[in-house]
Amino acid sequence: MGAADVVPGVSGGTIAFITGIYDELLHSIKSIDRDALRLLQRFRFNELWAHVNGNFLFAITFGVATSFVLFVRLVMYLLLHHPILILSFFFGLILIAVPLVLREIKKWNVVAILAIALGISITYSISRMPPADSPDTIWFVFIAGLLAVCAMFLPGISGALTLVLLGKYQFMAKAFLEFNIPAILVFLMGCITGLLGFSRFLTWILDNYHSTTVALLAGFMLGSLNKVWPWRQAFEFVTNSKGEQIPVFDKSILPWDYFATTAKDPLIFQAILMMALGMFIVVLIEKIASRLKTKF
Repeated sequence: MGAADVVPGVSGGTIAFITGIYDELLHSIKSIDRDALRLLQRFRFNELWAHVNGNFLFAITFGVATSFVLFVRLVMYLLLHHPILILSFFFGLILIAVPLVLREIKKWNVVAILAIALGISITYSISRMPPADSPDTIWFVFIAGLLAVCAMFLPGISGALTLVLLGKYQFMAKAFLEFNIPAILVFLMGCITGLLGFSRFLTWILDNYHSTTVALLAGFMLGSLNKVWPWRQAFEFVTNSKGEQIPVFDKSILPWDYFATTAKDPLIFQAILMMALGMFIVVLIEKIASRLKTKF
């Protein structure tokens, strides 16, 4: 989840869905409530840990943080120098994950189909939006964190893409790389605020409108494929601290148009291999998850 959220167009929520932990993750976060605060005030730590599913949340938090710290530089390097290969990997990962998500729909009807269409329309439209100019003020960094974490929990609408659209992707990436503590703390405060509120909303609609919600989330994933299509033509760039040009606004093009536009090898064979690798990893994870559920 931590590595995926670095890539605009790929959501940590997608990874949570693929691995089958999405519902448990939302309900665990929702359990951080008034009862949890009362237990904390009374120093009843064992009961608090059990109440919030502490082992699960600790493992997720530690895993996301470790992955983010270890892979943020690698993923940003690959996006800059090998975008076709890294995007192909995530394209294959999301593409094969959609049928696995659709299996969760227990009741197919017109509403579910319309929900899929709506999800596709929303994320496809978002993926075509140009980035906005935004201030680097503390209050806007807080808002960026709040909106980014909400997007992170929606498969197909990534936190990274949200930061790109808000004009804060490079700012926050630089803040984490250079350990800009004030910016990081304000951003994290926004994330925590959005996380606690949005998890309750998502849990409620999943519990009460499960099939429709899953259909909408699957639509989000399908719509996001436009953003992770490997062959892209860039229109707007920003310059990072090393003087490198980073694309922030682009569109999907066909491989042969990519060659005609950029005069670069579209690496079609390598891209297909990376898509296949992404698909293989998803199927492997799904098989392992199914076997563990059967075993335990």
